[in-house]
Amino acid sequence: MRTPAVAVLSALTLVALAACAPPAAPPPASSSPSASPPGLLKQTEDQIARTSASLRRLDDMPLYEMTYHGAYNAEAPLTDEELARRGDGWACSLFHRPGEFGRNFDWDPNPAMVIHSDPPDGYASLSVADVSYLFPPGAKPDLNAAQDRRRLAHAVLTPFDGMNEKGLAVGLAQAPDAELPARTPGRAVVSGVRIIRLMLDRAATVPEAIELMRRYDLDFTGGPQLHYLIADREGRSAVVEYADGRMNVIDDRYLTNITMTGADRATKLTDRRYRLLAEGAGTDAMKLLERVAQYHTRWSIVYDQESLTAEIVTAQRWKRVRDLRLSTGG
Repeated sequence: MRTPAVAVLSALTLVALAACAPPAAPPPASSSPSASPPGLLKQTEDQIARTSASLRRLDDMPLYEMTYHGAYNAEAPLTDEELARRGDGWACSLFHRPGEFGRNFDWDPNPAMVIHSDPPDGYASLSVADVSYLFPPGAKPDLNAAQDRRRLAHAVLTPFDGMNEKGLAVGLAQAPDAELPARTPGRAVVSGVRIIRLMLDRAATVPEAIELMRRYDLDFTGGPQLHYLIADREGRSAVVEYADGRMNVIDDRYLTNITMTGADRATKLTDRRYRLLAEGAGTDAMKLLERVAQYHTRWSIVYDQESLTAEIVTAQRWKRVRDLRLSTGG
């Protein structure tokens, strides 16, 4: 079943999305692409996915059933700290192939927004933002409140992924670790999401987007370390990642949550989601996102770089597809 895009409100399109709120600090770096954070449970990413997929409710007592995959520490105490340990962070999956840019965004359920923007000095764009950035923790936006409507307007500055009228598409994912370059005196400092807004507004191609990123210092304070997949209408794509104190540009069209700098193809393919994306060339784009979805996938979107439209699914409701269209003149 398809549902039409909802009406524009103050140049913003509000949809009933569940989004991903960033953790207060980045999780510990993994020692390998498939390693999990330290803790009592010793599981690879594939084992985590298999364990999560096995969970089911047997009756209303309630009685549950689960098959655990992986190792664990049978001697260490089970503490409140261990039980409160978060699962995967922004464990996103992104891919590009000619004319299509797809991504899953995975984290906690929070309100999100689809934004239409057509700035007077930049390109029109369509993007998705997590609006939990704009409100105190736990707050729920009230569209009848003037102050909340004003807060929501700021979502235009915090896109997590998007596409502009030139067909340039950009998305972010959590990186295991990053080492940003030293600050350049006099250079503007922007956040990890604000740089996406700048690319959507000012870049038409991958080379232009990369050159724009070189003109800014990034700041990941208060959130996870990030890397980016950028793709254009001409079929070019690149991953931008920060390591060893420099900005690294990697020729690739798939991005998950492994360190890309210095990794050869064999190393990348040890990551389950990267491997599924790389092997899914002939698969329908939304079906491919369904294949790499995780229990905490909140939205899945496919941008069509030729028609400047998009399809979005929220909270893994795969039969409920919303059609979106980039609009200009707003």
